[in-house]
Amino acid sequence: MIVTVTANPSVDRTLQLPGPLQRGEVQRVTSVRDQPGGKGINVARVIGEAGLDALALLPARAGDTLLGQLDEVALDYRCVSIDGQVRVNLTLAEPDGTTTKINDAGVALTEDGLAEFGALITGAAGAAEWVALCGSLPPGVPADWYATMAGRLHAAGRKVAVDTSGPPLAAVAGARPDLLKPNAFELAELTGDDGAAMEQAAQDGDPAPAARAAAELARRTGGAVLTTLGAGGALLTTAEGTWVARAPRIQVRSTVGAGDSSLAGYLIALHRGADPAERLRSAVAYGSAAAGLPGTTPPTPDLLDLAGVDVRPLP
Repeated sequence: MIVTVTANPSVDRTLQLPGPLQRGEVQRVTSVRDQPGGKGINVARVIGEAGLDALALLPARAGDTLLGQLDEVALDYRCVSIDGQVRVNLTLAEPDGTTTKINDAGVALTEDGLAEFGALITGAAGAAEWVALCGSLPPGVPADWYATMAGRLHAAGRKVAVDTSGPPLAAVAGARPDLLKPNAFELAELTGDDGAAMEQAAQDGDPAPAARAAAELARRTGGAVLTTLGAGGALLTTAEGTWVARAPRIQVRSTVGAGDSSLAGYLIALHRGADPAERLRSAVAYGSAAAGLPGTTPPTPDLLDLAGVDVRPLP
């Protein structure tokens, strides 16, 4: 089983625009889609769609709209109660696939609530292969909380994957997670490089700048680093080496949740005993499939174009 932790869950509301976003103008949408959201929830949904056992852990009070949505999609979850409704995050989706996200800060977790959530995680982790700590932290949670949880989980013999950004990412990198899943900009936060330049170089066929930064990070953490590079594909860096993958051509509908699907695809392949190159192939195939779907719709295995993902080792 794979356990995912979503400390700051959301209802993801996607507003589809008929044309490009016009700042300061009145625009009518062509459709509105509400889906359960938050990185860990997205990861768990993709893993579940692949036929593997996934358990999502999150803070939400009984009767919250989000929990009703999770029931509708038949996702196994456990939660601790909070004093308020789960936040609603807005995505403005343009026809060419450009997405603009407007995220609420979320409901604050009290000290007692955070302690209860931590206990829920360590208890549920007993039956897990991996625990994935995903997304932003809500108000009231210290930036080093993921690092603290990673230490507890390692002490219990669990493997830890992390997908976050900002101060929580900087703190957890020192906790030596078994897998980090940054994008180019998050990788740059940790290495002092230029994220936009690394992503652009990868799109132009030169993954070396991102590969050097990922290798530096992998040496620091001692774990694997799965770096997503947007249209430039992705990198996997482990103690065995570095692999680069180019994504198949797709019609992009929404990039929201594509990175979460990549993490899920990696963990699915790892569970099935795949070698590093095939783990990366699975990650990129899942991320690409997600980008071709509306909102945060999780890709199913029948949508994958594994043959269209070009994977090769880097020197």
